[in-house]
Order: sequence, then structure tokens, then C-alpha cells
Amino acid sequence: MISNAEAAEASLHPMRRQLLAELSEPRSATGLAARLGMPRQKVNYHLRILEQHGLVELVEERRRGNFTERVVQASAASYVISPGTLGEMQPDPAYAPDRLSARWLLALASRLVRDVGTLLAGARKARRAVATFAMDGEIRFISAADRAAFAEELSEAITGLVAKYHRDRQPGDGEGKLHRLVVAVHPAVPADAQPPGGRGSRPGSRHGPGPAGRDRPDQ
Repeated sequence: MISNAEAAEASLHPMRRQLLAELSEPRSATGLAARLGMPRQKVNYHLRILEQHGLVELVEERRRGNFTERVVQASAASYVISPGTLGEMQPDPAYAPDRLSARWLLALASRLVRDVGTLLAGARKARRAVATFAMDGEIRFISAADRAAFAEELSEAITGLVAKYHRDRQPGDGEGKLHRLVVAVHPAVPADAQPPGGRGSRPGSRHGPGPAGRDRPDQ
């Protein structure tokens, strides 16, 4: 999880993205330069920036004649940039909450990514696991009416479960840990679909589509 804006900027540079992909296994700047057909000095420059931000790690140092060759590897198999890197511009679920708004759903998902990333970072330092549960599946609705009925029944079922298991914290209570529940239903996106590249509303903008923040009915 990349939670620092400078690290996010460093990771998005085209050359550094390519280097991170190549560094799924340990390599030296000399080896990378040969694979990519680039000057070693240029590769070294970008590697230093990635290492400064913790995106690559030193694996070993080898003595090669009169110089020491550094072998590095990507610090993770994959990376996610936390919405928190946007600071005040990150999506805010507290703004115009509306369970039928795709923008609000996106804000909830952004908070989920940010919070779980924070939990993972803390758990890694403490050498502990994070207690989470997730479900992922697909359902085909024959009509908008069926979709609305499903949403209503799902809401009632979850409300019942929350009422059954939730406990208000009382003075003198034993241990109890607050958990966040997020349930989402949205149209499936084809696996080969590309993200839209056109200009639209600014990501994280607090200026939503009207007071209630609701999108068009067909969304």
C-alpha cells in the first residue's frame, strides 16, 4: 500500500513502473540495463528514487572487480495507491451519503482501500494478521424491479444481522472491537474493459451531482 504522495508520484513514472515489473525477482542495475537496453546510469538513477520511497529493497551486494554491485528487488508483488495520498481531495463518504449513488459507493470503496491499507501496515509491523471477511460473486437480474427487490431484501437481512450481533459499548464492558461493514452491488465490468480516459468530474471532488449526490437512474 502506497500511502505517501511522493512515493505515489515516484511509482507512476513510466520508467519506474517498468523497473518495478522487472524487479519481481532480484536484479542489479547492470542486469536491468541490459534487459531494457538503457544506460546503467539512468537505471541507477530511477532505482535510487524507488529505493528512497521503499518501493524496492536491497537484497545483496556483490563485489565485482573494483566496484560493488547492488542487487535489489521490488518490495511487494503488487502495489495499491491509497486514496489518502490525495489528502483533502480524497473521496469523503460523509459527503451526501446516498445508497443509490455510484459516487457514494466509490467514496466508500476508497475509504475501504485506505483503511485496510492502514490496518495491513500496522499488522505487518506487529507481525499479526488482520481479521477481515469478504465475499465476491455475480448475480444476473432480469429487470430493474428484481434488482430493487433484491436490494431491499438484502438490506433487511443485514439490518437484522446487525441488530442481532451489534453491542453498544457500556462502561466496564470487556473487550469489544468495532468493525466496519460495507456491502456493494454494481453492474459487472467486462474483464477486458479499459478505464475511461476522458475528462470528467475530478476524482475525489466534493462537488457532487446535486444536493443528494445521486447519479442518473440508469446508473
